[in-house]
Amino acid sequence: MQGIAPALQQQRQATVGIIANPVSARDIRRVVANANSLQLADRVNILLRLLAALGSCGIGRVLLMPDREGLRLMLRRHLDRLHAAADEATVLPQVAWLDMPVTGGVDDSFRAARMLREAGVAAIVVLGGDGTHRAVVRECGDLPIAGLSTGTNNAYPEMREATVCGLAVGLFAAGCIPDALALQQNKRLEVGVNAGRDDARHDIALVDVAISSEHFIGARALWKADTLAAVYLAYAEPEAIGISSIGGLLEPVGRREPGGLAIALAIEGPTLLRAPIAPGLVRPVGVSGWHRMVDGAPCRVQQGSGVIALDGEREIAFGAGDEITVTLRERAFRSIDIAACMRHAARAGLMRGPPPAPETESASPTPRSFQRRQA
Repeated sequence: MQGIAPALQQQRQATVGIIANPVSARDIRRVVANANSLQLADRVNILLRLLAALGSCGIGRVLLMPDREGLRLMLRRHLDRLHAAADEATVLPQVAWLDMPVTGGVDDSFRAARMLREAGVAAIVVLGGDGTHRAVVRECGDLPIAGLSTGTNNAYPEMREATVCGLAVGLFAAGCIPDALALQQNKRLEVGVNAGRDDARHDIALVDVAISSEHFIGARALWKADTLAAVYLAYAEPEAIGISSIGGLLEPVGRREPGGLAIALAIEGPTLLRAPIAPGLVRPVGVSGWHRMVDGAPCRVQQGSGVIALDGEREIAFGAGDEITVTLRERAFRSIDIAACMRHAARAGLMRGPPPAPETESASPTPRSFQRRQA
């Protein structure tokens, strides 16, 4: 079997985007649940491992979302040190930062995802929790994502070593693994507020939409189970942490399985469930009933007023005059199947042979990312 090097040497212009939330895992749940906070140095180390893996697959350029927490400065210092060491065994891609204003909030992820989509990157790697991934999916269109879990509640991003994630993304971006093998379709939930009216609003959730009886958004993180009136789930896995664990322990629904789950909650409900709604927080939840959700069929929210939480974070307050629907959408966005990519890499011998040569000024074929945009 031929090694991967010849193909990669011709694809070093492929570009991968990275959106790393520098403040994920710092919400109130980290205080009330005694959970650890991921420090800035830990995030930089994850990025360094990711960049090394991407470079080993011949990715020539990486575009990152800037921040104002110090991640950019710390990463630059580490990269300068690595370049000065002149380690020929480590081939790093060129690192560039998106030219965009930084607010320190979720708008940064929205804007970065749009800019990366317009730049024609092959894929976006996301470092964050459910909320960060939701923000990226809302704006990335058909661009595939790969998630690295660095948040508090992480029902969507799987726990993966950054090196392996980088290898899978790099092989895909370099054109070594076809879409049919590398990509998988994902479900999501669409929330409609006052559809057809002048004050209409729409948003999405990747895992769960929770209806709370609270009337103020306040601290965004949702962690009080006794305020919940209803929960809508794209999927519900029994080993999950967070709001989706309620459905996972009630009637599991796989993330690749058709349909979702709608659950009505009440403190005095006939079914009492103990669920891990946050790290270290196992709380009783009263369940009054549940039913399966069907792709494309809207569910009308019965609660008269309250707050809508998307993937565990309060986002929308509503009153008695508002009409709220939650709709499950299957095949809603694409992600890179890390395990499938690495299995294909092993079967096809993609990691055999010498590493790719350093980038030269010679012409190279049109990168996969731009072929994708022109198709």
